[in-house]
Amino acid sequence: MVLERPLDREKREHLSLVLTAVDGGEPQMTGTMQILITVLDVNDNAPVFTQPIYKASITENAPVGTVVMTVSATDADDGSNSKITYSVSSILDDASGLFEVNSDTGEIRLKGNVDYEEARTFQINIRATDDGGLVDSCKVIIDVTDMNDNKPDIHIISKSNVISEDAKTGTIVTMINVQDADSGENGKVQCTMNDNMPVVMKSTTSDFYSLMTDSDLDRERASEYNITVTCSDEGVPSLSSSVTLTLQISDVNDNAPVFERSSYEAYIVENNTPGLSIFTVKARDADWNQNARVSYILEDSSVNGVPVSSYVSVSADSGVIHAVRSFDYEQIKDFQFRIKAQDGGSPPLSSNVTVKVMIQDQNDNPPQVLYPVQTGGSLVAEMVPRSADVGYLVTKVVAVDVDSGQNAWLSYKLQKATDRALFEVGLQNGEIRTIRQVTDKDAVKQRLTVIVEDNGQPSRSATVILNVAVADSFPEVLSEFTDFPHDKEYNDNLTFYLVLALAVVSFLFITCLVVIISVKIYRWRQSRILYHSNLPVIPYYPPRYSDTLGTGTLQHVYNYEVCRTTDSRKSDCKFGRAGSQNVLIMDPSSTGTMQRMQTEKSILDEPDSPLEQKPPNNDWRFTQGQRPGPSGATGGPEVAMGTGPWPQPPTEAEQLQALMAAANEVSEATATLGPGTMGLSTRYSPQFTLQHVPDYRQNVYIPGSTATLTSNPQQQQATAQQAAQQALPPPQASAQPEPPKAAQTPASKKKSTKKEKK
Repeated sequence: MVLERPLDREKREHLSLVLTAVDGGEPQMTGTMQILITVLDVNDNAPVFTQPIYKASITENAPVGTVVMTVSATDADDGSNSKITYSVSSILDDASGLFEVNSDTGEIRLKGNVDYEEARTFQINIRATDDGGLVDSCKVIIDVTDMNDNKPDIHIISKSNVISEDAKTGTIVTMINVQDADSGENGKVQCTMNDNMPVVMKSTTSDFYSLMTDSDLDRERASEYNITVTCSDEGVPSLSSSVTLTLQISDVNDNAPVFERSSYEAYIVENNTPGLSIFTVKARDADWNQNARVSYILEDSSVNGVPVSSYVSVSADSGVIHAVRSFDYEQIKDFQFRIKAQDGGSPPLSSNVTVKVMIQDQNDNPPQVLYPVQTGGSLVAEMVPRSADVGYLVTKVVAVDVDSGQNAWLSYKLQKATDRALFEVGLQNGEIRTIRQVTDKDAVKQRLTVIVEDNGQPSRSATVILNVAVADSFPEVLSEFTDFPHDKEYNDNLTFYLVLALAVVSFLFITCLVVIISVKIYRWRQSRILYHSNLPVIPYYPPRYSDTLGTGTLQHVYNYEVCRTTDSRKSDCKFGRAGSQNVLIMDPSSTGTMQRMQTEKSILDEPDSPLEQKPPNNDWRFTQGQRPGPSGATGGPEVAMGTGPWPQPPTEAEQLQALMAAANEVSEATATLGPGTMGLSTRYSPQFTLQHVPDYRQNVYIPGSTATLTSNPQQQQATAQQAAQQALPPPQASAQPEPPKAAQTPASKKKSTKKEKK
């Protein structure tokens, strides 16, 4: 089969042929076969748009993705040759990025925001291309439809935030300009203002409006206005915009201060403290700031001829009224004055108010008895005949109270009476009446004490004493009542003397007690002083160690035995310090003179000294025959000479005398010391001679020495020379005869007794 002419698939795509085969026999036989021919497509047709120009419209502010329109192109080819692709061939600048075309369907969609006020028409060129590269194009014109999407725009050209309340009507407050970007009906604007405003809005031109006052302003009625201007277009739906203008009304001093009340009443209790706050007045001014600042002034006036300023004062700032003086209800019960309230405006405005001060009574006055009159020396008495019946009116007590109200209500009571069963007092009227029949047994003298009390809080009272005579004749009354005026004086004097006697006895008792305690303390202190006293101690020279060479020193360190007072509670014997601390020097150039050299410490140290002394040297110990005994005492054969016991135990007085004798021995021994004496007081100076020493102290025995001190100066000098020249016997010479003993003295008895104890 051979193709005779070109085929066109777009015209006929399928061909059907019947092929018949005939043989040559008789009868002739045939055979047939159907042949189907399909014409294959060739890209010989270009795409073709349905119309060359498309027109569409879209509303402004349409949402993104809105389908604007759909373009369509056809291709007669088949298969892939008929597949068309759409694209934007060109677009104006104002539509760039706002639209897109679906390459498969040809839908034009919005991918940006369109605004009628910015662009009202868009033009887009769309191209259709098949797979074979054949192309066709069309033009799309999109119109933007205006929508009422713009509110009226209000611009304030000028405004006044503050306007005086006395501004004239027609004063321009604000000017505004109103514009709407929409078109047509959407751009037509109408402006309104809220009601009850003291201003109106008038249109001067198409887009300009003025706000001006149309009535009188009053800051006290409205100090501020919030004016709201609303502008609406005629679109559907209508759009509107508003602006609020604040207009403040400045104050003018056009209002005077006004008090809260037309008049005031204040109350104060009498006997008040000066400066006490009574009341507070208050005035208000409807103006503002300085124009509303109120000052209070007390207007000049007088009360009972006295300036009111001497009664009260008012605080200029707070309006507090103070009392200048203390009021007395009995002198003045009320008074009134005027207070002026003045503002701080220019010129100032003021108003007045009347204040009445009521003084309240206080129970500060006791009742006053008018009858009977109380006189100190009066002998007047009320007489009651013995024939008086029950209820007989004796007298009536009359009293008044200058207070008022219940403070002046008086009641009468019988406080004391000689015979309470005979009289009674009326509680309210003060009448004194008999409550029983008068008898002969009733005493002539009757004394009644009536107390008059008021009803105040606290209650005050007065007492009245009445003398009542139960008798029938005046001479009897006179004889019986002569001593009445003296009873009270006698009782008063008796009380005074009793109190005085009690005070004197108490004073004497306390004085005696103080004296006894002082004497006890004094005696105790004297005993302590004797116990701790640094009285001179009689030196003791051991045998063979007296300084006879005139060197004035001892060669070795020795211990000394010291006798203390017998009333010591501790040991009577103490070992002294080293001999180098207390040295007795015998100066041969001045015979009988002893010089005491104290280098560090007295031989009498503290009784409780904890320092421990070394045991004494054996060379210092005496044999039984060498120990000195009491002066004038003799022992028996079995007792060595000088060691005999006391004839009798010493008493406390003897011990004290011994102590004093020891002190005087030193005084006597040192009476002839030269000017070189050290460590001695002026008492032991040469002027203190032995003529001042009593007779019983004239002969004093010095232990360890054969010398005896006497009151004779020549004897003292001889004895001192003998003691200086005589050497003490050694311990072995204990058998030598003992020198004659001096007469016993309390001091020698004390010393011998202590040595026997040792």
